[in-house]
Amino acid sequence: MSDMLLNIDGLSVDYQTAKGDLQALQDISFNVAKGEIVGIVGESGCGKSTLIASILRLTAPNMRFSKGKIYFKGQDLLQLPEQDMRHLRGNDISIVFQDPMQTHNPVLSIGQQMIDIQHRDNISKSKKWTRAMKMLQAVDIPDVALRMKQFPHEFSGGMRQRIAIAMALMSQPDLLIADEPTTALDATLEVQIIERLKKLQNEFGCAILFVSHHLGVIAELCDRVVVMYAGCVVESGDVRDIFHHPKHPYTRRLIECDPGHIKTRMRHLPTIPGDIPDMTNPPKGCIFENRCDQALPRCTQETPPLIALNNNHHAACWLNQKDVS
Repeated sequence: MSDMLLNIDGLSVDYQTAKGDLQALQDISFNVAKGEIVGIVGESGCGKSTLIASILRLTAPNMRFSKGKIYFKGQDLLQLPEQDMRHLRGNDISIVFQDPMQTHNPVLSIGQQMIDIQHRDNISKSKKWTRAMKMLQAVDIPDVALRMKQFPHEFSGGMRQRIAIAMALMSQPDLLIADEPTTALDATLEVQIIERLKKLQNEFGCAILFVSHHLGVIAELCDRVVVMYAGCVVESGDVRDIFHHPKHPYTRRLIECDPGHIKTRMRHLPTIPGDIPDMTNPPKGCIFENRCDQALPRCTQETPPLIALNNNHHAACWLNQKDVS
């Protein structure tokens, strides 16, 4: 446990709406060790963004933690005073957002913004400037002396995302949250960002919580994967187990729908039939039952627990009961 950095234990989060409480997260449990890269994958609406907001405690006014704990370096983040949380954000926990075109202030130079985010450091402006230049060099920004004086609109999307990564790593955080940082980029830039993240992770030794719906990126970058559906963790395990031996029907269908997994030409891309259930009135039993082609009679009545199939592989599906040792 001494190597455990982030431990989410039975977290449930609701949004208060006119139709009633919307159950955005239901009994979420997983952990991230020091220096590990853990991927969070799932369809839009599965709760990935709510999970990030919960960890950072950047919550909407109608958001409520109904139960559970979020431990970071042994501290329950949900119990910390707001002043302590503000100190953690940007220092111990940093985030890279999805859209690089919306990340930076358009009226301030990149150099000024990189100096501003070092406001907690009691060092001279010249030292902050030198540190910022070194971070830009670390993410392969050329001509850093010139680039520091330029404005965001003078950079490409890929360069702006690399600058965002440099800003996030400026304080050498213990945990970097990457919120779909390659979604807005083309395939070539996506590969560059992934390779850069790998190199920087090895250099700085931080853990990364990588959130994405792109399975190929998850497979390339991550050590472990957590698969989410409708606010629930339905499967988790090592990358090899998840992609080569998926044990939940949703994980299997998600992999089948990935264009990179398709080997033959077809007129229509495969999809998962059906819709995500209404989480203001979640169904009894398995949350995936209405879209599952392998559903058993008990799936409509009993919610399957997240059971251990081996030391690192867990799945919440009644089909796996016979596989439990």
